[in-house]
Amino acid sequence: MEYSECEKKRILVANRGEIAIRILKAIRELGHTAIAIYSDADKFSPHLTFADEAYYVGESEASKSYLNIDRIIEVAKKNKIDGIHPGYGFLAENTKFADVVKSSNMVWVGPQPKSMYDVGDKIRAREIAKSAGVPIIPGVTLGSNTDPVDAAKGLGFPILIKASAGGGGKGMRIVRDERELIDNVDIARKEAESSFADPTIYFEKLLEEPHHIEIQVLADKFGNAYYFPERECSIQRRYQKIVEESPSTTIDRMQAKSMGEAALKVIKEIAYDSAGTVEFMVDKDKNFYFLEVNTRIQVEHPVTEEITGIDLVANQIEVAFGKSLSFNQDSLNIPKGHAIEARIYAEDPVNNFIPSTGKIDYYKIPYGAGIRLDDGACKGFEIPIHYDPIISKVIARGKDRKQSLYRLHKALSDYHILPLKTTISFIMNIIKHPEFIKGCYDTNFINKNYEKLFDENEEYIPLAIACYYYLGSQGFSNEYNLDGRETLKECWQHLTNFRG
Repeated sequence: MEYSECEKKRILVANRGEIAIRILKAIRELGHTAIAIYSDADKFSPHLTFADEAYYVGESEASKSYLNIDRIIEVAKKNKIDGIHPGYGFLAENTKFADVVKSSNMVWVGPQPKSMYDVGDKIRAREIAKSAGVPIIPGVTLGSNTDPVDAAKGLGFPILIKASAGGGGKGMRIVRDERELIDNVDIARKEAESSFADPTIYFEKLLEEPHHIEIQVLADKFGNAYYFPERECSIQRRYQKIVEESPSTTIDRMQAKSMGEAALKVIKEIAYDSAGTVEFMVDKDKNFYFLEVNTRIQVEHPVTEEITGIDLVANQIEVAFGKSLSFNQDSLNIPKGHAIEARIYAEDPVNNFIPSTGKIDYYKIPYGAGIRLDDGACKGFEIPIHYDPIISKVIARGKDRKQSLYRLHKALSDYHILPLKTTISFIMNIIKHPEFIKGCYDTNFINKNYEKLFDENEEYIPLAIACYYYLGSQGFSNEYNLDGRETLKECWQHLTNFRG
């Protein structure tokens, strides 16, 4: 799109990694000027190559760079920035940051700060949903005079302890009896205080065999608000999603419509005017309950883009700068095929998903029909210790679920990142598990099948692949097929023989 000089905007992305790249691309495709920021750890980060301009904001620690509001605003003012997109994580849902951006006469690419405040606290958000007539999970807030044992007994065990200001599973604990309750209440409060500077916790009734389903919404400043086909996000580790798909195998189109309409009730209650996500829990009897609102673009937004053809990030930017949405609800109701996303982290699944940081010596990305890769890494890039270790998202689109699953598995088998530990093999084992293939899974899937998701032979595969390329560099013929386990074993044996 071509803009005149007076229409062309200078938009800064207050983030890093794969999401910064995604947003920088959208800004440039819209015809605006894309501005990046970076810390000491990110001086050579791939996201900088997608920007028209890039500016230093501080030391490697997030608190001194990507979380440093004063420094980011200083850089933005100095370089005459028109708007700031926060991405996800870091300051994306920070009401203070949004307020400062707007008071500095810049456009905040997100909802109004008041809307963010209204649903930023989970207890307050529950009351808003209830007021809008949307069902909520039975729960109770722990005030200063509330007896935790009485509150828990009133709900009935098992319960879930949650941080009011929380997210990402922090401060969240399952409690199945009174003894566990006493042991975990204080711990949960301390985690909440440490992570969110707010020790407030509340109890929710724990749903049996639950599904985590979310509804993408998009609203403009002219009263237009729409919901998108649901995303199934029940494959989680430590309450964090790692595989998402759309449409869900759990609910039908009528249920999806009911949840979409409920999501719109919630966001209209707070005059929401941006991209966002309303999250729900669905019990084993297919009853749904409001969970929370995420007032930002989601990690898993590509799944929705792939089955609707709508660029959510571009629309989010356009809405922020005062444009109206150009589609309607009818065009969104029926998913176009099926899409699945796998989040690839630099983590060691065998060792409780501890981060695997360091330099990437070999980076081979997947290709193929229906494959999309949103990544933020490359050969030679070092995964820093200071930030979330997400490397990329692999998204597979197909005419149906079977085809998208096949394409995703093929793509992951072609994706090699060495020598770091990653979640690639772990996710491959998830998506080829019989329960997942049938679509019969809930949020307990990983816990129930944990041991079965690790293949004892997986450990040598990265080594064998490394051997393959090492032998090739030494003049040996490239006769090995990396997709076959037996040939990988032969490759490993070949190197062993070669080294004597």
